[in-house]
Amino acid sequence: MTEHNRPLAAALWMIGSIAAFVAMAVAGRHVSATHDTFEIMTLRSLVGFVIVTTIALATRRMHEVRITRLPRHILRNVMHFSGQNLWFWALTMIPLGQVFALEFTAPIWLILLAPIFLGETLTRKKLAAAALGLTGTMIVARPDFSAFNPGIAAAAAAAICFAATNIATKALTRHETITSIMFWLTGMQLVMGMVMAGYDGAVTLPTAQTLPILALIGLCGLVAHFCLTTALSLAPASVIIPMDFLRLPLAFTVGWLLYGETVGLPVILGAAFILTGITINLRSSKTTVKRVSVPQPPETNS
Repeated sequence: MTEHNRPLAAALWMIGSIAAFVAMAVAGRHVSATHDTFEIMTLRSLVGFVIVTTIALATRRMHEVRITRLPRHILRNVMHFSGQNLWFWALTMIPLGQVFALEFTAPIWLILLAPIFLGETLTRKKLAAAALGLTGTMIVARPDFSAFNPGIAAAAAAAICFAATNIATKALTRHETITSIMFWLTGMQLVMGMVMAGYDGAVTLPTAQTLPILALIGLCGLVAHFCLTTALSLAPASVIIPMDFLRLPLAFTVGWLLYGETVGLPVILGAAFILTGITINLRSSKTTVKRVSVPQPPETNS
């Protein structure tokens, strides 16, 4: 793959990740009345771990799973696991719009932190893209911050955890294969989920009705992270992650189609801001790639 095509390929992988995340959310909504968050996460990780291990064994890639960077994998998965649980807890504390609005500050944190931890360049266009995306998110979600609630702090902390997770993922893709990253992702979070699910001494086992949906959640989670990891291996994190803003208008659209939730002018207007920001970011990346790939004429002494 040429350098010129890498941003486009990364964008396509990211679209796959967004679609899988939304499908997982819909499936999770169907089983949330039967299983708590930790049980859903445990079974999702179990399905993912079985699939990853089976594919790695079948393709003879288990040797790619290494322990040389185990502390980094642990840090990444602790941050991801914590972010997920903070997000779900925030849903019980504050309105959904506030949770989404705060969650989607994660790309802002990533754009600001990527130059520090990944050495990526912070440009005006990247800042403009993030600002447009965040503005669109606020228009769609219309959060009300007039009264402080601990749930706000939880949702904000979740956003930081998600940004840290993506930074850690990008750093790992420089040295680790996708097989290794996915193996430790599913394996570690399976253990974390089992510990937390059994913490209260009450575990609800899957039923004939919930088992297929839980399997779908596991498959979607695996596909989502595979697509995200692949995208991050092809392009800078600050280029790829702002595309996640698309998940919000997509989620509203799915809610309208499946659950009859209202989609009004704010959703359309917010989506326009989001798409504008993504377009600016992708064009900026494409221009940078062209500038780097064009051969420069040799210097002459005159």
